[in-house]
Amino acid sequence: MPKITFIGSDGAAVEVDATNGHSLMEVAVDNGITGMVAECGGACACATCHAYIDTAWLDNLPAMADMEDAMLDSTLDRRPNSRLSCQIEVSDSLDGLVVTVADNES
Repeated sequence: MPKITFIGSDGAAVEVDATNGHSLMEVAVDNGITGMVAECGGACACATCHAYIDTAWLDNLPAMADMEDAMLDSTLDRRPNSRLSCQIEVSDSLDGLVVTVADNES
């Protein structure tokens, strides 16, 4: 079971055991990570699961789909390491990943 560290919008770091096959968004919501709003429940329709992926991990993630890219354009502070956490599936290859939750409550 991979361990993923989330840094909530409050700045608190929480390391959690993540279940393979779940999205990063689901793992964050299930563990009460501050700032993970996830209004659409993972349908890639709201961008309230916006997060910043530790840049060392970007090459380990699947390529961003056009729909995710378009949704990220609606966020307030898009960065080169921005992703929608609902679009990233947890696997053993993500063990040690660090994810910082964006300000999704503005």
